[in-house]
This record gives sequence, C-alpha cells and structure tokens, in this order.
Amino acid sequence: MDFYGGCVMPESVSIEKQIKELREKIEYHSRKYYVEDSPEISDYDYDKMFYELLRLEEEHPEFFDPNSPTHRVGGAALEKFEKIEHSYPLKSLSDVFSFEELSDFISKMKSEHPDVDFSLECKIDGLSVALHYEGGELIYAATRGDGLVGELVTENVRTIGSVPLKIPYKGVLEVRGEVYMPKSSFERVNAEREENGEALFANPRNAAAGSLRQLDSRIAASRGLDIFIFNLQYCDKSFVTHSETFDFMRENGFKVIPYAEVLSKYSDIVDYISSVGEKREGLPFDIDGMVLKVNSLPLRQEIGEGSSTPKWAVAYKFPPEEKQTRLLGIDIQIGRTGVLTPIANLDPVRLAGTTVSRATLHNIDFIRERDIRVGATVTVRKAGDIIPEIVSAKDTEGLPVFEFPTVCPACGEKVSRGDEAAIRCTNSACPAQLRRNLVHFASKGAMDIEGLGPAVADALCDKGLVKNVSDIYYLTIEDLVAIERMGEKSAKNLLQAIENSKTRGLARLLYALGIGQIGDKTAESLASVYSDIEDFFALDAEKLTEIDDIGSVVSLCVTEFFAHPSTRETVDRLKAVGVVTESAKKEKKDDRFAGITFVLTGTLPTLTRSEAEEIIISHGGKTSSSVSKKTGIVLAGSEAGSKLAKAEQLGITVIDEQQFRKMLEN
Repeated sequence: MDFYGGCVMPESVSIEKQIKELREKIEYHSRKYYVEDSPEISDYDYDKMFYELLRLEEEHPEFFDPNSPTHRVGGAALEKFEKIEHSYPLKSLSDVFSFEELSDFISKMKSEHPDVDFSLECKIDGLSVALHYEGGELIYAATRGDGLVGELVTENVRTIGSVPLKIPYKGVLEVRGEVYMPKSSFERVNAEREENGEALFANPRNAAAGSLRQLDSRIAASRGLDIFIFNLQYCDKSFVTHSETFDFMRENGFKVIPYAEVLSKYSDIVDYISSVGEKREGLPFDIDGMVLKVNSLPLRQEIGEGSSTPKWAVAYKFPPEEKQTRLLGIDIQIGRTGVLTPIANLDPVRLAGTTVSRATLHNIDFIRERDIRVGATVTVRKAGDIIPEIVSAKDTEGLPVFEFPTVCPACGEKVSRGDEAAIRCTNSACPAQLRRNLVHFASKGAMDIEGLGPAVADALCDKGLVKNVSDIYYLTIEDLVAIERMGEKSAKNLLQAIENSKTRGLARLLYALGIGQIGDKTAESLASVYSDIEDFFALDAEKLTEIDDIGSVVSLCVTEFFAHPSTRETVDRLKAVGVVTESAKKEKKDDRFAGITFVLTGTLPTLTRSEAEEIIISHGGKTSSSVSKKTGIVLAGSEAGSKLAKAEQLGITVIDEQQFRKMLEN
C-alpha cells in the first residue's frame, strides 16, 4: 500500500498513477528534444524513465494506451495497410518553374484582391500525411494516397518522435504534414544498407516513403523519420489567417514547417525564396521548392478550388543546380538484363547537397550527341535533384573519341545492338549479371523466394555455390548453414521457400529469367500465347511480333536470349528439379470482356493493379502495358500520366474503378 493525499491508496491505483506521470514526463521531454531542440535532461535520464515505463506497462497490460510514448519503438507487424477515405481531401499544388510564372500568379491575385498577402513556406521533399486527433489524442494517421483515399500508417507515424501523441486541444483536429528523412538519418541508413549488401536508397524522399510504408513498425522506428506540419486541415475552432493556425499548432506541440513568412510584395517574395535557396545545401533536410499560399482563409474560400489543386496557392520549384568538373574516365557497368551502361568517373564536385563523383552516360548515342570525351570539362546536374547526369561537354579538341566495347567486359561474349539504343550481353550466365539476376529471380513479382535477398545472393556467389540461377534449386542444408549468420532454421526456411517457388508457372518464370525488355506484363502476354517454355526455343523474331504489345525490340531480345547455349542449359536444369515451365490454366468466369484489351494507369482507390488485371483476364479480356489503336478501354486511377493523355488523344474509352465495377455487375 502507498499513502496518497493522507489516504491509503490501493497498489493498482498507485501503479496507474506512476504510469500516467511517466507518460506525461516523457512526452514533455520528447517535445523539448524533437520539436523545440532544447532538451532539459540528459539522454541517460530520459532512457531511465523510458525503460521504467516500459517495464511497468509490460507488468500491467491492463493500463494499455495506444498513444503511450513506448509505442514509438514500434510493435507487431501488420499484414497489410487498411485504406481510409480522407474526411478533408489532401490536394496537390500547381507548380511554377520560374520567377516570371510566379509573378503571373501574384499579379493575378493582386488584380482581383489588391491587399492580399501570402504565406511563404519551404516545400519539404517527403511524403504527405494527415494526422487526426479527437479528445486530445492521436486517433489515426494516413498517407495522402490519391488525395481522397489514403492508407492507415498510424503505427509507423507513432514511432516519429516529433509527432505529439497527446495534445492540449480536446476538440476535433486534423493537421497535414510532410514525413521526411533528415540527411543525417539518410546517410546512416544507407551506410547500414551498404554494409548489409542491400540496395541503397536513391534519395531521402524515397527512403522516407519506403520507411513509412513498412508493415513492421519496428523497421520504421529504426529509420529516424521526422515530420513538419504545414496545414490545419480541420478544427472545430475558427481562424482568420493561415499564420494564426501556425501559432495554434505550435501551441499544441506540433513541429511546424520552418522558414515560413507572411509577405505581400513580389520583390520581397523573390528575395526570400532566393535567400532560402542559398541556404538549401546546408539545411538538415531536403527541400525542392517554396510554397506560396494566400494567407487569408476567408479569401481562399472566395478564390476557390480547382478539380485537383487550389487556385489560391502554387509551388515554386527550384531549378536543378549545375556545376562544372572534369571527366576522368568512363567505366562500363553491366545491368541485370545485360545492358552495358557507360558510367562517368568525375573529379568529385558538390551538387545539390551531395558529393558527386559518378554519373550515368545512358548509352553510346548519348555520348556521341554531346561529344563527351575523357579529359573534357563537363557540366553536371541532378535530374530532379536525384540522378546525376552530364548536360554538356567542352574543351574536347584533341581528345580521343570514346569507343564502346564490342565484347562483354565480364564474360568476353560478343555484345549486340538491335533497334534500341542499348547494347547488351545476351549471355544469361554472365558473372557480372549473376548477383542482380539472383535477387530479381527471387523477387516477389518473379519466383517469390522469401529469404533470398541481396545479402544472401552475395554470400552464395562469393562462396561459389551459385554460378547460374538454376543452381539455387540444387542447394543443400549443408551449403546454406556454412553461410555467415545463416542458422539451421533460416536455412530450412529458405530451402522450403525455394521448393515452393517451383510452381509459380511460365509467366513468372519468363519474367524471373531477366530477359531484356520483358516485364511482368509482357511475360504474361507471351505465356498466354505460348504455354510451354520449349516453344520459345523454336520461335523467330517475326513470329513473336504477331502478339499484341510485342514489337521488334522485344522480339529480338527474346529470340537472342533463347538462342544462347547458356539458356538451354539453365532451362534443362530447372526442368530437371521440377520447376514448372508451362502456363497454369486460369479459371474463367465469363466472356464479357472478350476481344477487349485494357490498359491500366494510375492508382485505383481499392484495387491493386494485379487484382484488376486478374479480374479482367477471368472475364475473357486482355491487358496491355501501353496504349495503342488496339486498346479498347483505359482503366485510370489517380495520378494517371501519359497513358491517359494518349488515350484521350486517340479517342479511347476511359473509365474509373467505379465504372469498372458497374461493368462487372450481373
């Protein structure tokens, strides 16, 4: 028994009080550390409190609270993300790419509303989410999705230290923010992935998006994500200006977006954008522009909204930074499908926040068009602030013209070039392709061998256990336990996954083999016409072009692949261990879509692309990856791109998911 307020208090009440007080203290100090950047206690003292709370919660599960700070470390993995319809749409913004375009927007606003002022804010390069609170507690968090329907990522968002799990305001409140990965976290995560032999994230935005959509919240917690809040989506309290909502959100513990000013004059706005742009490289987070919004909330309502973007705001996108440096050499990199890609070795140069020493040269045509030569001075930029590319070259006089190799640098086989720009090695047993081929062969959309990731693939190759993808079906338990950090249980699980993969069928096998230009959709098209892999050894390129969506480039890649002796050996070894090399017959429901070729584009509200394709095929239809005159219907979701535009240009029927479902009725 404990004494409290002069009375004897039951132990359960005392424990509950301790837990409540610890939660409040930890949340207070989390805010001081993550939001205000002014910690009041040491990490050691914070950790002591945290682990004491963790211990008490484990011993007393009756006091469970989903918004306890202990949930920031993550919990049990989800099976999938649930969809949720946004109560308040999360719209995107119209982009402008020059100060002239920005001036046009401001002039238009001022011609109709002379006294208008604007909120100017950083455009964080991350993933947009909505956080919904009721009664002072975080109820759910959802990704933007298509703006109308998103995915519930509450467990992952709870792991972000700067997200308040409880707030002083007790009414209904929804805010919108941008989840991002700080540059320091990005560097740490990529260093860990490189050490583990995993593929590196291309940039912090991709890393943030991938981390927030992890089904296991413990992985999300380990990635060091952060968030900036930039909009009050809804509150049952009224405000006059956007800047007032910022003050309100700060008071409630939200980490509001930095570098936000309220300005009116065009010259002041340009000066502010320029000053932030100059600081951009030194910021601890990535920004790709500045957002200009009308500050008055009543005026926003008067100006109105477009179908997908508000009329009262634009996003100014920073132009890509360019630097000059010297081209030291050109290496040839061999990709998974055998394509030989020239890579520029550069005198290191700082560009858009990172040091760039290598850049893609795409292909021989790219090099010839720009007259790129070793020793020249080249202008480098990051395309979309992500991929380094060479824009131009100068000082090339007297320097030797680059000659592309005629044989594969890795295996010595002759390389070939069809109707495409790419030059490729068609030897499926090429050692330079093996590691990437193994990972692709085992990937989810291919043979789906759980446990055979980049690190295991590297180990198998390093030990000489696998020299061809077919070798994985001949591995033994003794082979696998000899791999570092591979226990007997993991080895048995991997062998079982390999065994399970034998029945995936012809379409997935064709995709898994890594044939140039053959994606999963093209593989399905091939397998729907030719039901046995043996058929492909006898086909010529002209015959293949008779199939919908198979052009001369694809047909040449297929025939060259199956003409190579190493392919014959691979297929024979796969068949010998029982890998299914024939098409599985799919159950057909009816023929309502017979003779109709569908093309899918964008993100559908409730169906995945593969689910929609399966429905179409089960009703006698076909699917294609590209729009042509043969296309019957385009099924379009949100963020549909060039395929939708081409369909409209050709006068092809375009439907959404709701219309598609009506076609399935009866």
